[in-house]
Amino acid sequence: MTLSTPIRLSELRKRRHSYVSFDKNELRQLLDVYSRRVAAGEWRDYAIDLRKGSATFSIFRSTYDMPLFSIFKHRQGRKAYYTVFAGPQKLKHGKNINEVLSVFDTKPYLVFRSR
Repeated sequence: MTLSTPIRLSELRKRRHSYVSFDKNELRQLLDVYSRRVAAGEWRDYAIDLRKGSATFSIFRSTYDMPLFSIFKHRQGRKAYYTVFAGPQKLKHGKNINEVLSVFDTKPYLVFRSR
């Protein structure tokens, strides 16, 4: 390619949009769940992986372990789908990130205190 060769911007835009990523709202929701579990001492690290067909938010107990959970976002056309995995096991699948993150909601329980 030389400097005199025209570049089609439409082709560059098509290539750039093939990568899937988490938007600002999705990242906020993911990090809210993550920070609650870090405060409880359950999780310690996370990683974000962006690929052409999917984006992954992985959660680790330790930096050197395999991920405890992975939240995948993949696109089919204009629609996005989310899936939560615990290792190889699929926990939840849905069209909305709120519904798949509900897997991590803990139910309140009564703690008895002895005297």
